[in-house]
Amino acid sequence: METKTIQREIDLVNSARRGDRGAYAELVRRNYPGVIRTVYHLCGDEHLAEDAAQEAFLKAWQHMPTYQHRSSLKNWLYRIAVNAALDKLRSEPQLTVQDVDELDMPDYKPGPEAIMERKERAAAVHQAVWSLPVASRSVLVLRELERFSYREIAETLDIPLGTVMSRLNYARERLRELLKNELGQMEDNNG
Repeated sequence: METKTIQREIDLVNSARRGDRGAYAELVRRNYPGVIRTVYHLCGDEHLAEDAAQEAFLKAWQHMPTYQHRSSLKNWLYRIAVNAALDKLRSEPQLTVQDVDELDMPDYKPGPEAIMERKERAAAVHQAVWSLPVASRSVLVLRELERFSYREIAETLDIPLGTVMSRLNYARERLRELLKNELGQMEDNNG
């Protein structure tokens, strides 16, 4: 972040800590897309993700007066959001993966076969990520989708840096195995 942006965030945080709802609304606006994307990839369900994100931002607002600048606001918000998503997952064990048609796809105009193949691959990746243990999935989503550094992930999830690296390594290896089998079967069926 550039200095001007960092200072603006600090000003917004200080105002929000004093109860300024407008300042907090701006912080939510800035962080909502990443938070909702993260909790969606952890939950696999759009409605559950929206509930978890709302709970996270509400809880953050309630605790804003006690927020300390020990870690970045982003890490603090994501920690609350990940915990809210994990709480939702614990209370909804029968969850299924969201419909493949709702996944974001690029805008270019490929042919019908390419569209179907891309949807199948996206579904396979989504299903493989969803099948990972929640602890590994959390680290993978924060690193690969949100582009958090290892240190930011450690702070966000409140785990040691070595644990971040081992969980990420496990998640990547497991995905590689799952996708090798799944995508290999797809190619066999299509070819």
